[in-house]
Amino acid sequence: MYHPDLIRHPDGCPALVLNADFTPLSYYPLSVWPWQTAIKAVFLDRVNIVSNYEREIRSPSARMKLPSVIALKQYVRPSAFPAFTRFNLFLRDKFTCQYCGSLGDLTFDHVIPRAQGGRTTWENVCTACAPCNLKKGGRTPKQAHMPLHVTPIRPTSWQLQEHGRRFPPHYLHATWHDWLYWDVELEA
Repeated sequence: MYHPDLIRHPDGCPALVLNADFTPLSYYPLSVWPWQTAIKAVFLDRVNIVSNYEREIRSPSARMKLPSVIALKQYVRPSAFPAFTRFNLFLRDKFTCQYCGSLGDLTFDHVIPRAQGGRTTWENVCTACAPCNLKKGGRTPKQAHMPLHVTPIRPTSWQLQEHGRRFPPHYLHATWHDWLYWDVELEA
């Protein structure tokens, strides 16, 4: 019987990483490790294997199915607040321009421009498409007559994870289904 996991290259077999409470470490980006990292963690006794691919790896003295889902043995407490990064900013703003609602050509904009004393903080930076950023220039939204759709805030890690659930990755193995909560078709 044909099974896609049997012919899949090992590099196409990442392991979903769960915390010790069996929740994903992260939804976006999804917490996955390459097969080599997962195997190393198994041999270092840092994880439990929850599910396997059908694909095996072999050495002269051993063979092992590649893990598709692993759970950490020690609980990793998530940080209450995420780091300020461009990616996290876009995720907070749901990859949408906060001025016009566009989804493309995204940049970030200082609400109070740096030239007017604005700082690079969660509360003063928002996602903006390049045309809106150019149109606003060195003015405040009020000065430019460009109201923000949502006032920028410092998000919690939980808020970013919730936003990340709206953007499922392109690849989800069937063994991951019980641990993730997206309404999408899963690969076999």
